[in-house]
Amino acid sequence: MAQLSDDCFAFGGPMMSVDEAVAIIASRVKPVGETEAVALVDADGRILSHDVAAPLPLPPFMNSAVDGYAVFGADLPASGERAFPVAGRVQAGAPAAPARPGQAVRIFTGAPMPDGTDTVFMQEDVRIDDAGSVILPSGLKVGANVRPAGEDIPRGHVALAAGRRLRPQDVAVAAAFGLTTLGVVRRLRVGVFSTGDELAAPGSPRAEAQLFDSNRFMLIAMLRRLGCEVGDLGILRDERAELAAALKQAARRYDLILTTGGVSTGEEDHVKAGIEQAGSLVLWRMAIKPGRPVAMGIIEGTPLIGLPGNPVASFVTFVHVVRPTVLALSGAVPSALLPMPIRAAFSYKKKSGRREYVRASLRRAADGSLEATKFPREGAGLLSSLIETDGLIELGESIVRVEPGDTVGFLGYADLL
Repeated sequence: MAQLSDDCFAFGGPMMSVDEAVAIIASRVKPVGETEAVALVDADGRILSHDVAAPLPLPPFMNSAVDGYAVFGADLPASGERAFPVAGRVQAGAPAAPARPGQAVRIFTGAPMPDGTDTVFMQEDVRIDDAGSVILPSGLKVGANVRPAGEDIPRGHVALAAGRRLRPQDVAVAAAFGLTTLGVVRRLRVGVFSTGDELAAPGSPRAEAQLFDSNRFMLIAMLRRLGCEVGDLGILRDERAELAAALKQAARRYDLILTTGGVSTGEEDHVKAGIEQAGSLVLWRMAIKPGRPVAMGIIEGTPLIGLPGNPVASFVTFVHVVRPTVLALSGAVPSALLPMPIRAAFSYKKKSGRREYVRASLRRAADGSLEATKFPREGAGLLSSLIETDGLIELGESIVRVEPGDTVGFLGYADLL
């Protein structure tokens, strides 16, 4: 079970910056530590638990990079052309054909090089004479069009390091080594609550003053994209003792608890008080917009993150608080989000000392370059702003104004999880 010490940062004082919060999470959260073996076909998205060193070189033998004719480098014509009798033929998957100096061997891409040969002429660059010999031109360098053994990855090289979040290309490397399973960190178990009397579950009756709960389903989907095993714990009503009891019970079953709503300062915002009743509150309020009210607490050693109730604020703070927490608990190597520089096609003003995320779409400008346009409305409750845009413009703490033509940082939604 994941554990988090309750002295990781002090509550109170000025609002914490995003970077401060993420750095503290990364340094203090302890990985779950439990591992398992999974088949390669199930390894995508999992966190590698042990280094994977190459058990054999890639490629494992010297082979041809093209379809053509293999020869000895010492036989290359210094000038003009030279005819070589064709001594054999070798295709991919077949054993190398024997060859002697002064001969050429017909060879195909991926086929092993005959002993002693070290150079391949592309078939497009040669011609065959009436006697069946191949006419090779001058000008080719020794070793051309050949893949040496270990050219890609040498034997013993750590190709995949522990803590790597596996991608399809990583799985391909493991398969090329002949592996059938990989050791990975077990899936993180995360329990997700929504909070508030104003919410109704989709499919249930909705009172006139209620909204259907959407955040919980968004967060569950985001957690699953991060490889988590998610428990849907439903909606907690605005009753402090009941909420605290539910959080305590969840802390015994999950590695991380995630709530949405109820973390602001209103009289009916009970999550902050519920955390303090069930455990200890270690963070509340971050210098981020949208999403300032973010709570982080510890209940019986289990970390809890309380996200805002507005869906855009919940989305943004998930990316910048929950994502790094999940990766840290999973033992993953920290993975910074790197905004892509892009030209702004909008004006915007903001306060200094706060990081802001502006919902934006990309378009092709008249000169063919890409530029970002801002969603026309501001509200943090606008779900439409998340589905009608391509990503977020990140505006750092020192930025107070953006004008058309300025370079800004863009984070595409596809890169956030």
